[in-house]
Amino acid sequence: MQFCTECGSMMHTEGDRWVCRSCEHEEPRDSRAEAAMAIRDGQRNDGAPDVADATQGSAETMQEPCPADDCDSDRAHYQMMPKPGGSYEVRLFICVECGHRWRES
Repeated sequence: MQFCTECGSMMHTEGDRWVCRSCEHEEPRDSRAEAAMAIRDGQRNDGAPDVADATQGSAETMQEPCPADDCDSDRAHYQMMPKPGGSYEVRLFICVECGHRWRES
């Protein structure tokens, strides 16, 4: 997981770059640093928390472009979740076309 050095938001990958959805700041990817990122035992490695499954049955969608490289969809199911110990929320998304999952802080 990479966080933006400009605004602190979570970034996503686009090819060989990390891109911030909030402020559009870009940083180059570092394969050695990414290889050192660890997944804890018992966690899924699909980039989305388990609670995102609840959004798929929802009829509510919003216009949000899917970040998957092979998908052109601009609609996603979504859910707002309070961030533990924080005063702001995390948005959880599932693409209506390909099922790709992602989140934004």
